Amino acid sequence: MASANDRIQFALIGAGGMGSGDVRTSLGLPQTALVAVADIYDGRLRRAKENWGKTLYTTRDYREVLARKDVDAVIVGTPDHWHAPITMEALAAGKHVYCEKPMVHSLGEGKPVIEAQKKSGRILQIGSQYASSLGFQKAKELFRSGAIGELNMVEAWLDRNTAIGAWQYSIPPDATPRTVDWDRFLGKAPKRPFEPVRLFRWRNYNDYGTGVAGDLFVHLFTGIHTVTGSLGPTRVFATGGLRFWKDGRDAPDVMLALVDYPATGDHPAFTLSLKVNFVSSRPAESFGVKFIGSEGVMEAAMSSVTLYRTPREIEPGQTSDTFSKDVKEEFLRDYYAKYPPGVLTADAIRPDKVEKYVPPPSHNPHREHHRNFHKAIRTGKAFFEDGVFGFRTAGPALLCNVSYFAKRACVWDPLNMNLVG
Repeated sequence: MASANDRIQFALIGAGGMGSGDVRTSLGLPQTALVAVADIYDGRLRRAKENWGKTLYTTRDYREVLARKDVDAVIVGTPDHWHAPITMEALAAGKHVYCEKPMVHSLGEGKPVIEAQKKSGRILQIGSQYASSLGFQKAKELFRSGAIGELNMVEAWLDRNTAIGAWQYSIPPDATPRTVDWDRFLGKAPKRPFEPVRLFRWRNYNDYGTGVAGDLFVHLFTGIHTVTGSLGPTRVFATGGLRFWKDGRDAPDVMLALVDYPATGDHPAFTLSLKVNFVSSRPAESFGVKFIGSEGVMEAAMSSVTLYRTPREIEPGQTSDTFSKDVKEEFLRDYYAKYPPGVLTADAIRPDKVEKYVPPPSHNPHREHHRNFHKAIRTGKAFFEDGVFGFRTAGPALLCNVSYFAKRACVWDPLNMNLVG
């Protein structure tokens, strides 16, 4: 339940770019208030007071935030390796949680987070806003109405071509062991001497981040699962490498994956191809998901859905010119008996349509995602991107990393959410 007068009082844990952006989005919605911020760098705590008031409570220790009685919900905007531990502690403390994607840093954390949510009775929503995008909601409606026939393949990509897009974030000149709680940042990660680049560019390092798979593939998995209703794939193989950003990072800047999905219910099996390239020579960011079916193709993004429909040919065609004369004549007798030639009329014109659906200019998927979180808190009815959904998208994304580093295909049990073998 929310606070008196239906106001949701929340706190931010991890005041970096995404966490601060989440606060701004959340505060733009009715009946919300920010009451506390936790971060391990003093400069971000000072910035939080500059942004949201000098009386704002700030601390390096997130546990002080969880102990506050006036906090209804927390936004977890920390590096990935802190997502699961803080989420589970927050749920145990009776707080609702908005956790940035991916929900977990390792596969072994998935089920404990799900159990923590179930035990707490609180709302857990994962911060991949594709789930709340009108673009993907429309794509879901079209797909499930049979607009493209039987799905057989999906192509998804999220390319970038900027330094910041490749996680080359700025490092503050006052970052020292005095202004940074280095040990708290490391947490369960391997101990090492103070090195600010690893904090402020944490996505580059597997000790704290999950690479392009956890940062970007997980968004694509979210969109695909939202549209198809899939529980997840059965097999994942990934490859790629460090092609340009050879700056000391240990996460690849190019990754491609092939992912097999099983037949489920009314939907046949399909194959997914995923791609992220940080030096794509395209505009700053290019992304989309293309659903390929027997009766058409649907391209979905957060800002639009385009449907290309070309029905199958009525006749299969024939290539009998390579047959001997007598065999060709026999073949053509049978062929024309089955597909008799006739005078073509206007009825023979096949429909070939392109339809584009564009949300209103005011649509903001980030805002809608937070609105869905707030609605879930107030009604007690969780949004569908909960812990189970979150692990069903994070699990395959993390498997891409497992496959890449182990140089092998990985088998996944989508029903039980387990790595097989």
